[in-house]
Amino acid sequence: MDHRDASAVPGSGGLRLRRWREEDLPALLEAYEDPAMRRWLATQVSGADGAADWLEAQRRGWATGTRFAFAVTEAATGAGQEGGPVGAPLGNIVLKRPDPRNDCAEVGYWTTAAARGRGVASRALTALTDWAFAEFAERGLARLELLHQVDNEASCRVAEKCGYALARVIPALPPDYPLDGHVHVREAPVVALSRPAGRRAEAAGTGGGRASGR
Repeated sequence: MDHRDASAVPGSGGLRLRRWREEDLPALLEAYEDPAMRRWLATQVSGADGAADWLEAQRRGWATGTRFAFAVTEAATGAGQEGGPVGAPLGNIVLKRPDPRNDCAEVGYWTTAAARGRGVASRALTALTDWAFAEFAERGLARLELLHQVDNEASCRVAEKCGYALARVIPALPPDYPLDGHVHVREAPVVALSRPAGRRAEAAGTGGGRASGR
């Protein structure tokens, strides 16, 4: 199956990862009004035009095979938890692989205020990690990295809970990155690496790499 036609990805505890849709625009705008999102995320979204541009960037990422963003939702039927509608985004989880020849890719996420404290980030990250290593094993994906600002202790805990060990500290790069950053790494399972290679309370989210946002 071509990864561009990948169906929704199931997660534990009733989570479901699906592609972002145009009807998610109001939920996206509401999510970015959260002060925690403004604190931790390098890329910000403001206004309907900004949200539309963000959604278009995710669509373009899937089309080019360089960025695979999923809305994190609940798969259960009936009334959503916390009074929200079923299928409404609880967050965003993304795999970024701008150079398919590289054996390393980056993961990142954010969660809405209502979703925090429920294990959403760790369950979504686990689902994305399993999907990425399964989907791209034969294309040579061997390692995933997760980056966050050094003072984002909650994201540190999420990373370690999901098997992403702290690998190194990268220096601050003001003004966009005023503090040092942590780089967490998870290696592909041995079974995936053995295949033929084709050719690198929960937090609001991760600040991500130097040149790309969530």
